[in-house]
Amino acid sequence: MPKDPSQRRRRNADPVTGAVLPADGPEGPTPVLPGGHDYDSRTLAWYETWRSSPQAATFLATDWQRLHMLAQLVEQYWQEPKKELLSEIRLNEAALGATAADRARLRWTVAEAEDAAERRPAVRTRAASSRRDRVLKVVDGQAEG
Repeated sequence: MPKDPSQRRRRNADPVTGAVLPADGPEGPTPVLPGGHDYDSRTLAWYETWRSSPQAATFLATDWQRLHMLAQLVEQYWQEPKKELLSEIRLNEAALGATAADRARLRWTVAEAEDAAERRPAVRTRAASSRRDRVLKVVDGQAEG
């Protein structure tokens, strides 16, 4: 991950501006997979994941075209998994911002959903940390009596 700009010693302007992607994905309609009825359910699920992803909010016609071509490779992979197919799928997905590392390289961040604070796990309590400490002592050979 790139260093937070406020922590940099040199504060040169970043030549590439970043984008904040909407957490809920694209606002408007997105293209359906052409010939979708011919695809395996796993390929359709893969496509629906991309179709509703935050990255899809940035897709232009050429990106959708790439995704439609890529669906054919995903379908082939499910029929006969080969590392060459998986490698090509991974390469194309990286260009579309599939992983956190890909999004960092593209300088994309995903906005937090409005209800994200409600979905966050509670802060660890003192009781939980003391249990962890007891487990660590036992592992270190200092069992409590």
